[in-house]
This record gives sequence, C-alpha cells and structure tokens, in this order.
Amino acid sequence: MQPISSSRQAYLDWLRIIAILGVLFFHSAMPYIPEWGWHIKNKATSNALLEMNDFLHRFRMPLLFFISGTVSYFMLQRNTGGGFIGLRFRRLFVPLLVGILVIVPPQVYMERLTQGFKGNYADFYTHMFTTGVYPHGNMSWHHLWFIAYLLVYDILFAPLFVWLISGNGKKLLQKLNWIGNRQYIYLLIIPGTLVYTFALVWFPQTGDLVHDYGYFFYWLFYVLAGFICIANPLFMDSLERNRRLSLTIAFTGLLIINYVRWNKLEPWNFNENFRYMPFTYLFMALGGITAWMWVLAIVGYAKKYLNKPRPILAYANQAVYPFYILHQTVIVILTYYLVGVPDGVGLKYAFTVIVTFLISIFIFHLFIRPFAIMRFLFGMKPAAKEEKSHPAREEKLIPAQPGIA
Repeated sequence: MQPISSSRQAYLDWLRIIAILGVLFFHSAMPYIPEWGWHIKNKATSNALLEMNDFLHRFRMPLLFFISGTVSYFMLQRNTGGGFIGLRFRRLFVPLLVGILVIVPPQVYMERLTQGFKGNYADFYTHMFTTGVYPHGNMSWHHLWFIAYLLVYDILFAPLFVWLISGNGKKLLQKLNWIGNRQYIYLLIIPGTLVYTFALVWFPQTGDLVHDYGYFFYWLFYVLAGFICIANPLFMDSLERNRRLSLTIAFTGLLIINYVRWNKLEPWNFNENFRYMPFTYLFMALGGITAWMWVLAIVGYAKKYLNKPRPILAYANQAVYPFYILHQTVIVILTYYLVGVPDGVGLKYAFTVIVTFLISIFIFHLFIRPFAIMRFLFGMKPAAKEEKSHPAREEKLIPAQPGIA
C-alpha cells in the first residue's frame, strides 16, 4: 500500500486514496446496518446503509488488492527480489505487528465492555495474551487482515514477479499483447471468477489467513491481475478503452443480483441443499463477474480521467496508509458512545464518518508524519525518501500549504 511514484500513473494513487475513503464509509456504516454482525451495533438500523455497504463490499477489497499488485510492480523497479521482500516486511509486517499490539486492542476492549466485561483497559490488556485468538479470545488483527494477506501474497509471488520483469518474462508479456486487443482483456477474470463461483459456496470468508480456503485464492488473483496489467501498458490501455463495456456489464450484473436479493430468491434462502443446485453456481458466477467488472471499469475510468497529479496528492499518499490502520479503532471507540444516545441513524452515521476522518488525519499529521520512528512503525517511507520520490509535487505543495510541518 505504498505510494506509486510515477506521475504518469497518478490515477493509481487517486484510486488508492478513493478506495480507502470507501473503506471509511463502509466501516462507519457497519454499526448501523441490519443483518451483518459487527463489533459495536446500534439498536436502530438503516436498510439504505445496508444497500450502500452491499454495493461497496462487492469491489472495495478486490480494488485494493488490484492496486496493491500495481504497487508491487513499481517497487520491483527499484529493488531485487530479496530487497522487495525485505521492504514488504518493513512496510507491511511492522505496521501489522504494531496494529495487533497497539491499534486493534481498544476495539476488542470496547466490544468486550458491551458484552459485560467490567475491568479497565489495563486489566483487559494484561490478560489479552493469554485468552487466545478472537472471537473466543482477545488477540486479533481485525481490519488489518488485509495487510497480512498482502504480505503473504507478495512473498509467494516474489519469484514470479521478478521473472515477469526479467528478459524472458517481458518476452512472454509481449507475446500476450493480443490480450490488449478488443475485449480479450476479460480473459484475465476467468481464474478469479472460477474461484468465486465454486469455492466460496463451500468456504465462507474467515479473515484468519490459515482457514480462509476460498477467499485467500480469490483475492490472490486480483493482486496478480494488477501486476500483469501494469507490467504491460497495452492491458491498461485496454481497460481504459473498454471502460464503458465494463461498466455496462457491472451495472447490469448489480441490477440482476439486487433483483434476486430483494425478492429473497437467493438459493440459500429456500433450499438447505443449495450447494448442490445449479442455480447456486450461476448466481455465484454472476457475483464474481460483476465484482471483476466493477474493478476493471473503475480502473479504466480512473486512467481516463484521474491521471493528473495535484499538489494534495503527495500529502494524501503519505496519509492514506496510516489512515487505514487507524480509522476502524476510531470508529469503534466513537460508536461505543454513540449507540447510547437517542439521535437518528443518519446523524450518527454522518458524525461517525466526519469525526473519524478528522481524528485519523490529525493523529497522522501531529503524531506520525513528523517523527521518523512513527513513520517506520506505520509503514511510511523516511521523510527524505518521500520528498525525493515526489520532487515536482513537493515543490507545488510548499507554496500552497506553508503551514504544513
């Protein structure tokens, strides 16, 4: 999740920022929607927010994994395979460890308070390491599962990625130039769609990495697709050229899925043997295709319209990763207190989004960005390297925002 330095790829930076903001809107809604369980729940819920989250859930993580695949490509332009793995350990494993030990425990503590725990935070934390893994115990990575998965993917894919940017790998990608013609780019979605269709019915998402037999392989193909597409410019050009078709398929798929959902026609709603019904796999295939099409459409439109560096982009690139690490803890703490007040769901949701955004940005700006050790712990580049990565953008930033330390 590190910044993409090439100004010609500014649209990927914008996409990364937009995707994380989407995660903010998604997680801020979780306390206020019916049906889906979460750490803190409000008594009153909103079906409108449920529909928003159902929509975002179909492509938010696939988009992040796709973008992460492109990031890995750019990092390998400046590192050997071993250097790449070392860098990923520093920028992924270190923040993950900090998250497990410092950032996530307040979330679990607030949840335990709603379940009857009476002790203070010190009592909770001192016994946290002996209780086992969440949800039965209190050790967890919660929303930081994404970082753990990405680290494993980069380690597994490192030999392949190194080969793909080598002479023989480049020759193979050149032989595959035909995929960038017409609509052949959609061949890239086949492996991931097959996993979504046939594996997820049997293996629901666990988020624990070890037992996530379906989703582990589903997300993996988005990382691979992102790397391959950025490694061959013709593939990204194809996504831009076919963006309208991708959006049309994505939107049509969403309409069909919601018709089935709203009329409670999902196969698991009326037959306990749904895993043996052909309609189940047709419906799952539609879900997989729709998710891929939203990702490809979003990337295509971003390449067309967002490939423009702006002064704020350098600062936002630094903020987005720490923001992701921090935001859910802020949400859980806020909503622990919000669920007890009588205000409406809409007002609570708006308050959660706005205040979470402001608190997370202030923490980043005041306590993380200025200090080398904090930058290291939150997976950021050293300040000198960050400025060197964006010299043109930083020159624009300084006059425009003289007050930024």
